[in-house]
Parts: sequence; structure tokens; C-alpha cells
Amino acid sequence: MQPAVEIKAASPPILLIEGVSVRRNKTDVIKDVNLKIYPGEFVGIVGPNGGGKSTLIQAILGVLKCHSGRILISDNQFSSKGAFGRVAWVSQSAANLPKNVRLTVRELVSLGVLNNKNWFLPNRASSKVEDAIALVGLGHLAQRDVNQLSGGERQRAVIARALASEADLLLLDEPLVGMDRASRSSLLKLLDRFCHEQNKTIVMISHDIAAMLQTTHRLVYLEETIWFDGPPANFPDLEELALMRGIEDVHGACEVCDDDLPPVLEAE
Repeated sequence: MQPAVEIKAASPPILLIEGVSVRRNKTDVIKDVNLKIYPGEFVGIVGPNGGGKSTLIQAILGVLKCHSGRILISDNQFSSKGAFGRVAWVSQSAANLPKNVRLTVRELVSLGVLNNKNWFLPNRASSKVEDAIALVGLGHLAQRDVNQLSGGERQRAVIARALASEADLLLLDEPLVGMDRASRSSLLKLLDRFCHEQNKTIVMISHDIAAMLQTTHRLVYLEETIWFDGPPANFPDLEELALMRGIEDVHGACEVCDDDLPPVLEAE
């Protein structure tokens, strides 16, 4: 197993995961997961279907209970007052609004700042909404119905909603699904800019390993446990990953030399 990256940070980790295991039906979906993620990092989590990526996100959010270990956000449990408002989650289906829902981009983003203190005073949060819309480059579409946007534009809108909440840690679950190449590239550049210019911390689940290699600051390969955690430049190739996980090349043992091949039949 690849050891975790050692990062000398001036500040403590914004997300600390220590020895976390999560069980479903008495079976470990993830086990002994350890991660330290620091402010301003863009971390990609990749791995196969059923490898535990979404389970880990749900454990961070407190949706699933840890069988063992602990998860702290800025030294606080997710449910505690100290962690309140520090995390925003953009689910895989967040941009797929029902066709009968009628919301403008501005109205959708406004949902990110509503709470029990400003529910009846929405103007107090309006500047956050406008700033978030501008950050994702949708200012010219603020009054457009969300269902009239392209897939890439809708994804930007739901990310703007997360930004409007002023959360420090953004959890993104497969935000690239259904986007064309240009939209994917544009969104990834935008996310990287959030880290560098806004000091946002992003943890992003994706099956697009190629995109993650080109974009993230750090890549984590998760399949029940962490097999790699390090810079994208050091990410193992497919053959190394297979060996790391104990998967052998079944064809290598079946190679047949030329002498063993049957003779070619001559044409009559």
C-alpha cells in the first residue's frame, strides 16, 4: 500500500480521517481508511464501482456511522456546532432537476444561503449569491431557467449554490458525468482556481482517472481501503495497480510459443 502523502502545512488538516471502517450487512465496505486533507487542496478520489468512494463521502457527512475510527472537520465532528456550515456537498444527481421544477439560476443558488436566520430576510444573503454566480461565470444567465441550461452550465449552477454557502470544504460526487469535453475542461479549471484563489478545499469523486491526473493536486485510489495516496505524477499505471491489488495477468501463464502452434494447412 502506498503511504499517505506527507504535507508540511502551516495549518491543521481541514478533514481528518483516522482508521475509519464502515460496515453494511456485517461486511466492511471500507476499512482502515486514513486521510489528512489540508486547506486549499484539490483531492481526487478514484476507484472501481463498489470500491467505497460514495460510502466514504456519506461517512464524512455523517449519513453513515463509522464502525471504527473517527472523522473530524476542522477538529470537530460533522454534527457539532464547530463544523456547521464548513462543508457543502454536491451529489451526482444535484444538477438533474425534475422538468416540472421552475427555478432560475439565481433562485437555485439562493438556496445555498437560506437558513433559519435569513429565511425571511433574503436580501441579506443576496451579495453572496451574486458573488457565487459570478465566480462560476453564469452572471449572464442568472435569470435563465435552470432546465434550459446545458449540462455543464447546470453543474456550474449547483456548484455556485455550494459556494454561496461559504463552506470551506466542497465534496463533489461525479460532477463530470454527462458533460462534454469542453465543459469538463472548463469546470476542472474553475475548481482548481477556487483552491488557489479562494482557498477552498475540494474532495472530488470521479471515474475519469485521466481528468483527475491532469487536474488534482493529489490523487487517492480507494478500493475498500486506500491503495495509493500521492501526487498525480506518481500514480501507478494499470499494470502496477493490478499487481498492487493482487490481480495476476491470466494471459501471461497461457502464452504459447510458435513451435506449439498447429501447422498451417496447405491449400489443395
